[in-house]
Amino acid sequence: MQNLYAPKSREGFGLWLYKIIAGVLIVLLLGLHFIINHMVAPQGLLSWSDVVAYYQNPIIPIIEVIFLIVVVSHALIGLRSIILDLNPSARLLRLLDGLFVVVGLASIVYGIWLVTVVVSFGKA
Repeated sequence: MQNLYAPKSREGFGLWLYKIIAGVLIVLLLGLHFIINHMVAPQGLLSWSDVVAYYQNPIIPIIEVIFLIVVVSHALIGLRSIILDLNPSARLLRLLDGLFVVVGLASIVYGIWLVTVVVSFGKA
């Protein structure tokens, strides 16, 4: 039986550690997100104009982009970890690693673009 507190074979210590740290960051950032967007907001939900005004604070888009990067990378590393349980060939794992990098980068670039669009609505 594998030790739950150690990286899997072919996972590497760096990815394993990042996955653990990212999980903790997700819990903290998601808690902050829920408090601001659902507990502080009137009726538990920000309106579009509230979101645009909220994003004019320069720290908010930075936090949202960090949240996006952490969630996407954590999810893809976790998916890779699940695939490692299936013991894929080295060639297939390299192919999947490339696919995960492309999907992750595309998701992050789209998310950053979306954040900049929301910010730009407040400057118009």
